Amino acid sequence: MAKSGPVPESALLDRLQAVIRPYGRALIAYSGGVDSTLVAVAARRVLGKDNAPAVIGDSPSLPRSELAQAKALAEDLDLGLIVIHPDEQQDPGYQANAGDRCYYCKTHLYEHLHAYATQHGYGIIFNGTNTDDLGDHRPGLLAADQAQVKSPLVEAGLDKDQVRLLARHLGLANADKPAAACLASRIPYGTAVTPQRLAQIEQAEEALKALGFVGLRVRHHEQVARIELPADQMQHMLDPNVRQKVAQAVKQAGFLYVSLDLEGFRSGSANVALTVGMLTPAGAAR
Repeated sequence: MAKSGPVPESALLDRLQAVIRPYGRALIAYSGGVDSTLVAVAARRVLGKDNAPAVIGDSPSLPRSELAQAKALAEDLDLGLIVIHPDEQQDPGYQANAGDRCYYCKTHLYEHLHAYATQHGYGIIFNGTNTDDLGDHRPGLLAADQAQVKSPLVEAGLDKDQVRLLARHLGLANADKPAAACLASRIPYGTAVTPQRLAQIEQAEEALKALGFVGLRVRHHEQVARIELPADQMQHMLDPNVRQKVAQAVKQAGFLYVSLDLEGFRSGSANVALTVGMLTPAGAAR
């Protein structure tokens, strides 16, 4: 029997839209990333703009540049956009920054989304989880499950590569945008998440982006800023003039020392510090 080839983009889109169509009215948890954008665009196509607004949660852990880009993208795509303000920053479980921080963050987000959905007559909430997300350490998935949030990309069987393929097919400007985790992910587990630390990280990262670096992380280790860069940008950092500007900019953000991680950027690198006891969200069975 001949091996089947790749699924055509049109078939992937039909599959996704077929998952969404029966719900009628839905809120889309939107971040400006490619996954949630694809869900929002597909939902708008089959349910209509008023029946499928995108909702973004604005908090200190979201960089201002990311918020601005998400708003601009939603406008370009003619999405209905709603901005809400989850209060996860006030939750001691979130502030404690154990391995389940994302659980508390998403729980507050979904609580606010449910309140809005109930008030305005939306029957379901969609998120942008794809099938590749299911095998990673993602406490937010438990929060989504408890809140009965649906994942159309998972139901349609779409992985990250297929999401990007379909996004390019639809001409989405963020089709190849790298993943952009929240600012709190730069703070080591066990160190409290505070607005001050988040502001330091944001200022340092924005300064490095202005110097031409992309896809980077500035990890907060109290007085030390640990910079993770993609390997192909290491050489640029070693230029004496650039290095001096980086050190000056990061110190201006409030750090005393500036270090470069020789292993480079790794998504989820903070997870190596997790212990078994940190993996279980509050109230969940071990």
